[in-house]
Amino acid sequence: MTKQLALIALGLLAAVPAHALTDARVERIDAETLVVRWTASRPVDVLVSDAPDAAARAATLASAADGDGEHRLGVPAGQRRYVLLRERGTSKTLRVAERLLPLEAGSNFRDIGGYEGAGGKHVRWGLIYRSGGQPLLTAADQAQIARLRLANLVDLRSAEERRLAPTRIEQVRYNAVGYSMAALMPAGGVAAVRNGSAIYRGFPTLLAPHLRLVFDRVLNERGALAYNCSAGQDRTGFVTAMILSALGVPRATIMADYQLSTQLRRPQFEMPRLDPAVVANDPVARMFAGYQTPQAAAPTPLMEADGTPFLAGAFAEIEARYGTVEAYLEREAGLTPARRKALQAAYLE
Repeated sequence: MTKQLALIALGLLAAVPAHALTDARVERIDAETLVVRWTASRPVDVLVSDAPDAAARAATLASAADGDGEHRLGVPAGQRRYVLLRERGTSKTLRVAERLLPLEAGSNFRDIGGYEGAGGKHVRWGLIYRSGGQPLLTAADQAQIARLRLANLVDLRSAEERRLAPTRIEQVRYNAVGYSMAALMPAGGVAAVRNGSAIYRGFPTLLAPHLRLVFDRVLNERGALAYNCSAGQDRTGFVTAMILSALGVPRATIMADYQLSTQLRRPQFEMPRLDPAVVANDPVARMFAGYQTPQAAAPTPLMEADGTPFLAGAFAEIEARYGTVEAYLEREAGLTPARRKALQAAYLE
């Protein structure tokens, strides 16, 4: 029996070509150049479009039968391109795009597309964006974001943060749920705030209304969605984890996306410069002013001393109280099995 199983396993491995077209990425190497890299056992056609859902017939052929696993694209600054890789001799295609928007004065603004989800399909590009605060966007940044054709922006920040650093994304429907920064603070107040798993355990309750808003917008309205907190890593990381979980993305992939914030944040653009003397009587403003010192501003890994990601605290709280993420989303965010199926149908390809 063991020998038979071994033969079956070998047969399955033989049926899957080595380095099948399953992995690709786009990276910006300078202001006007993108490089596309992939692994595949066969040559691929590289097709390019400025539409995230363009079929092959509507895209421009940039490279035919490319077998070296790399292609460079010239792209004007501020423009976005979507690449469709089509493997020769098979029906396999894979869409990929630049994950981070290269904003002049933005932080951690990125597309959550491309991850493999339920049924081996991938999260659609160009439909859901996560971000840090946007109070200092330049005119060029605003123009670049306008080209995303956002239908909704969901602001996950507290009332105090929204007052201190109003977004500069304009002409987009703005959504927020009011709460005070005090809801995130431990008994010791602002001075005792330390990021960690304990704070994340409060997110499933604090952010349930925001999740309900997010799922309502993506299921009932056309157009792309963006959501943000101040750093685009903690509250935004939790909401992203719930969206990706609903789309069937594996937990390990969710955690890897979560940790990208450490390298993609630009804290100097998340909050206007705050003068400690001016904000002396405002505890929330004073807290954010404290983050604006060179020592405090550098992003640090989002994990405990033992290497446990802070986000694991939110998952642990959900599983302790609800059993599964699916049960939590159904009860607190209104994402029934039927709505989850509709979400996957709309946001996976």
